[in-house]
Amino acid sequence: MAGALASRMSFSSLKRKQPKTFTVRIATMDAEMEFSCEMKWKGKDLFDLVCRTLGLRETWFFGLQYTIKDTVAWLKMDKKVLDHDVSKEEPVTFHFLAKFYPENAEEELVQEVTQHLLFLQVKKQILEEKIYCPPEASVLLASYAVQAKVGWYGDYDPSMHKRGFLAQEELLPKRVVNLYQMTPEMWEERITAWYAEHRGRARDEAEMEYLKIAQDLEMYGVNYFAIRNKKGTELLLGVDALGLHIYDPDNRLTPKISFPWNEIRNISYSDKEFTIKPLDKKIDVFKFNSSKLRVNKLILQLCIGNHDLFMRRRKADSLEVQQMKAQAREEKARKQMERQRLAREKQMREEAERTLDELERRLLQMKQEAMMAKEALMRSEETADLLAEKAQITEEEAKLLAQKVEEAEQEMQRIKATAIRTEEEKRLMEQKVLEAKMEVLALKMAEESERRAEFMENSKHLQEQLNELKTEIEALKLMEPETVLDALHESAERASPGSKHNTAKKLTLQSARSRVAFFEEL
Repeated sequence: MAGALASRMSFSSLKRKQPKTFTVRIATMDAEMEFSCEMKWKGKDLFDLVCRTLGLRETWFFGLQYTIKDTVAWLKMDKKVLDHDVSKEEPVTFHFLAKFYPENAEEELVQEVTQHLLFLQVKKQILEEKIYCPPEASVLLASYAVQAKVGWYGDYDPSMHKRGFLAQEELLPKRVVNLYQMTPEMWEERITAWYAEHRGRARDEAEMEYLKIAQDLEMYGVNYFAIRNKKGTELLLGVDALGLHIYDPDNRLTPKISFPWNEIRNISYSDKEFTIKPLDKKIDVFKFNSSKLRVNKLILQLCIGNHDLFMRRRKADSLEVQQMKAQAREEKARKQMERQRLAREKQMREEAERTLDELERRLLQMKQEAMMAKEALMRSEETADLLAEKAQITEEEAKLLAQKVEEAEQEMQRIKATAIRTEEEKRLMEQKVLEAKMEVLALKMAEESERRAEFMENSKHLQEQLNELKTEIEALKLMEPETVLDALHESAERASPGSKHNTAKKLTLQSARSRVAFFEEL
């Protein structure tokens, strides 16, 4: 009885220890996952589980996003998952997205999975026109997006990629398509012309080229918020990797003033009022108001995260990042060696195929010669029979005919010998062809879809290409559907051509005091 009681107590205790769980669905840019989470889990527990599942180590760029009443929010690491203002209906859904963007993708991004997720996110934002992209740059980006699908399309091959092969792909923003009197075939032709130039680039290389161009677009990585200054003027606040930017509500491309993160000492808010304290204590703080307390919380999160990453980039890499970069270099070297090996194998296969073609050509030629020799032999045998019959007419004629028969027989023997040699050569040739086919087959089985690396286009060459395309399609432009952003971009390019970073530097040439005063007087 005591044993039975102990067993019941043990079972009851085990039953009580089983944690309560709920189901969470995580949507990444290219997949969905579901997890069973404990009720007590905090945001960090779920976030770490997702990162481990993805094999992602550059966690500082990402977060779990959800929506509250049409306002974007991010899961807090130190708060229980179910304590957030999320729907309690299972599965509870979050989106795994880049929350912070690198200043320089090529220098900062280490893992391929980080680069791939950021590439997909930026591409989606450009196609959905959340990031403005001029038409000529849109075409170039589209060509890299096609090359990034090397597992699907491979390098450009005119014998395979016939007209219309991109018909089902969404590659250009609808705004760009509607801006010109151009058919889908005309757009495809221009995208394909650049796609052909990317031959040999692997997926990760094409994605990186895409990000290097996209990161110089004015709206890349910027989060916009409606604010008012002390005078009540409606403005836009932009928060990104470089700092805080103040925009006119009708112009999200070019800020009126900017404050880089290294000029900002402290950021705080009280209710709907935000306070920015400059690094220079002699400069007065400046304030602005947002529409909602919830928005202020989001602004503060983005400011703190971007400020931390800004300062971190300007220090020596941590031991973890150094190790990751060392591993990435080793992996890159390994892949480069693998690509070189595959390139050699491809060259050997192509040479073997050329040899096979030549052997098959020679074999066909020898078959034809053998056929001709056989026909000549048959004609000689017929001639010998005819001469033998005529030999009975006269002795003299018989001698002559006998002589001719002998000659004919000699010729026949010579032809027979030639035919035998031809048959032997034919057999040897067929053996060589078979051996060559086996060699080609072995090389084909070893080959993978890796490509040779091409030379890197420098920015001057890239700009020349963009200008050429812009000039080419300008005549087909329709002025009527041109958007405000298109007009603003054209105006900004004429007034001050240059990169996004150069524009930001120009906006900080004035003293911080002057910029604060300018902001408050807007």
